[in-house]
Amino acid sequence: MLSQIEVQPNPNVLVGFDKADDAGVYLLNDQQALVQTIDFFTPVVDDAATYGRIAAANSLSDIYAMGAKPLVALSVLAFPIGIVEESSLVEVIQGGASKMNEAGVPVIGGHSVQDPEMKFGYAVTGIVHPEKLITNASARPGDSLVLTKPLGTGIITTGIKFGKTPGRVEDEAIGWMLRLNDLGDCLHRHSIHAATDITGYGLLGHAWEMANASKVSLSIDADRVPIIEGTKSLVAEKMLPGGIEANRRFLGAQVVWNQTSDLLQQILLDPQTSGGLLISASQSDAEEICRISDNQGFSAWRIGEVTHRQEAGIFVH
Repeated sequence: MLSQIEVQPNPNVLVGFDKADDAGVYLLNDQQALVQTIDFFTPVVDDAATYGRIAAANSLSDIYAMGAKPLVALSVLAFPIGIVEESSLVEVIQGGASKMNEAGVPVIGGHSVQDPEMKFGYAVTGIVHPEKLITNASARPGDSLVLTKPLGTGIITTGIKFGKTPGRVEDEAIGWMLRLNDLGDCLHRHSIHAATDITGYGLLGHAWEMANASKVSLSIDADRVPIIEGTKSLVAEKMLPGGIEANRRFLGAQVVWNQTSDLLQQILLDPQTSGGLLISASQSDAEEICRISDNQGFSAWRIGEVTHRQEAGIFVH
C-alpha cells in the first residue's frame, strides 16, 4: 500500500517510510537528527505488567537499531470497555513505564481509544548524530551477519495462548523479550555497516529488507541461528502463528532454501516480538562483537554473511 502513496520531498528527511527501515529520521542540524517510530500489539503473555514491559522493550528497539539514543515516549492504548478491568490496564501502563524508566526514557503522554481488542505500545523519539546513523541499506559484500537474540517468540507466545507452552519455555522467552536492544557504544566502536531489528516479518523478512535496501544478497546458515529451547517441540505440536505463512508468501522466490528442513523454515519465518538486532559488520568486528557480548550484557551469534547481489535476496543453507 505504501508504494501507492506519494512521497513528499523534503531535504531534511534522511529516512522516510519509502525506505522500509526501522524508523524515520529527520535532520535538525549538522549535529543532530531526530529518530521517530511507533509500535503496538495485542497481548502476548497473560500477566498484564509483563505485557506492558515487553511492549516497551519492543517499541524502543527501532531506535536502538538506528544507532540512536531514545529520548521520550508517548503511550498508545486501545482497550475493550467492560472486558478488561481497570486494574489490569493500570498494570499494563505501569509495566511499560517501568521498562521505559529502566531505559532512561520518560513517558510524557499518550492516547487511548475504546477498541474490541486490547493493544498497547509506544511512539518513541530518539536522537543521533547524522554521521552515526545506522540504516538497513549499507550492508557490504564480505560482511558477517550477527544476531543478538534467539528466535521462537512468535511460536512460543502462540503456545501460551493455547496452554501448550511449558512454564520454563515461557519464562525464557519472556526473559529475551524483556531484554533491551541497547548495545550502547558497541554499535559505534565497531565497523557496523547496517542493522535492523527482528519483529513481525521474522528473521528472513527483515533480512530481505536489508538485502534489498543494500542491493546485496545474504547467506544464512540455518544451523547457526540461535533458537529458544522448546521452540522445536511447539512447532511439532503445530503451535504456528499465522504470520509464518504470511511471511513465506511475502518473500516468495526471494528466499532460496538449500535442503532446509520444514521445521527450521517455520522458525526462520516466525514473526518475533521484541526480537534481536540483525547486524552486518566486517568479519573482524563481528568476531569482536560476539567475543565481548557477554561482558557487555548482551548476546551475539554469527549466523551468515553478505555476498554480492545474486538472483535471490536470501540463501538459506
